[in-house]
Amino acid sequence: MKDRLFEIGHDIKEKLWEISDFIYANPELGNEEFKAVEKLTAFLESHNFKIEREFLGIPTAFRATFESSKPGKTIGYLCEYDALPEIGHGCGHNMIGTMSAGAGVILSKVIEEVGGKIIIYGTPAEETNGAKVQMAEEGIFDELDAAMVLHPDAETSRSGTSIALYPLQFTYKGKTAHAASRPHEGINALNSVIQLFNGIDALRQHVTPDVRMHGIITKGGVAANIVPDEAVAQFYFRAAKKETVDELLVKVKRIAEGAAMMTGAELTMERYELPYDDLVTHEPLSEAFCENLRQLGITDIKEGICFGSSDIGNVSHITPTIHPMIGISSCPVRAHSIELADATVSELGHNRLVIGTLALAYTGYDVLMNKVDLSR
Repeated sequence: MKDRLFEIGHDIKEKLWEISDFIYANPELGNEEFKAVEKLTAFLESHNFKIEREFLGIPTAFRATFESSKPGKTIGYLCEYDALPEIGHGCGHNMIGTMSAGAGVILSKVIEEVGGKIIIYGTPAEETNGAKVQMAEEGIFDELDAAMVLHPDAETSRSGTSIALYPLQFTYKGKTAHAASRPHEGINALNSVIQLFNGIDALRQHVTPDVRMHGIITKGGVAANIVPDEAVAQFYFRAAKKETVDELLVKVKRIAEGAAMMTGAELTMERYELPYDDLVTHEPLSEAFCENLRQLGITDIKEGICFGSSDIGNVSHITPTIHPMIGISSCPVRAHSIELADATVSELGHNRLVIGTLALAYTGYDVLMNKVDLSR
């Protein structure tokens, strides 16, 4: 059967190149990826996928479904297609969206024989406020038996890890006064923010080495002779595991409350962006994917890396998930660079796009045939 998948993949390879190259040439920032979405959904629709556009009310999200008439497992492929400011597709999302859509199309040609369902999700804005978080919070991925996404990189590597992240904003409200003649009548909100930073810096001695805490002051007053009545700080709190971040937030919130008590300011805390969970790679699914890469000629597969924070982590806490990397350059290139963007449309990039698409399709087939232990 995989020979048939291979033939199907090569039958559509020129279309896959065209889609990836088009998205590369038309980079769009997160939640503005209208051209990419139209290109991908038109391709899927032409292969009889049922398309739900503006999925969950997100203008550039979609869900595409292909269901056989037989019972079976449900495979999810995740498309990303947002670009970076000035750099364009320096994270290779033009390839990511194309490989996921292509894998779904290839697998759809044989699914009637084996049973099951394929769902392809268009997940915008991975670089900023990733749509996968909202989808996860609304229970969308509960319908899956496995989820996959493949990322271009300098080298090929197994699915690794990502860091959990929680964004928290602290707003302190005080009272203005003349800073020279009547300072005693004011409540200095900026002093609370300063004490917040001092308290968090002191906390660094008592956290595990994987913890990262970094923030900025976004509002600190309007003039030096006015006691600031409002001050705002925004922080990212990160750690290797979501549970560590949850424990960290309890301590941080106590520090923030103490900073308010020290000055008499009022405090509000709110999540100002979407939080990302850590990626938990499903190892049997990862090994199945790596074995399929080997069958397709890629044998130099590095150990999994930690690639920062991503909304794919939220998916992995719901269903077995992998996020491997496929090398697209014969020389070192950096993520988030023009060089990596250009590598996606090189001859090697085109070659790896086809191999990556086939490896995703092969792995989906293995899941449908119950050849992968998906227990958690």
